[in-house]
Amino acid sequence: MPETLLRNVFHVPAAPSAVLAHLGEPASYVGLSPLVVAVRDVRREPGGARFVSVERFRFLGFVRYDNLIEVTLRAGDAGVEGEVDSPGGVWLGYRFALTPDGDGTEVEDVLRVRARFGPLLRYAARKAREVQLARATVLAERARSF
Repeated sequence: MPETLLRNVFHVPAAPSAVLAHLGEPASYVGLSPLVVAVRDVRREPGGARFVSVERFRFLGFVRYDNLIEVTLRAGDAGVEGEVDSPGGVWLGYRFALTPDGDGTEVEDVLRVRARFGPLLRYAARKAREVQLARATVLAERARSF
């Protein structure tokens, strides 16, 4: 199965414990990804959760498609990681590694995107990269309220 690796490192003006608490909560992902409009069916587990995330896509400006994805989230001392399984044949592994950085936190956001075939991988990787870059801005802005 073809795959690609995406990495982004950025600073968040909040303590690692606050960033970890935020990223460890499923509801925090609404809006953290511009595509995620809802989180539902949260099933808590020791050290994490499983839930359904609703990604909203718009095609041609008016056709709306809600993609229901299964998400696994595991929180540890140094960050959060998990998997995303999309019914469209896309699988994503993610990791947010958190390191103290002066008055805040350095976040290493790593995504491993796999898809059934090349054109789907290129589309999914492009969307994942857009989300990854937006997430850095959104998380830094949200940190003001942690």
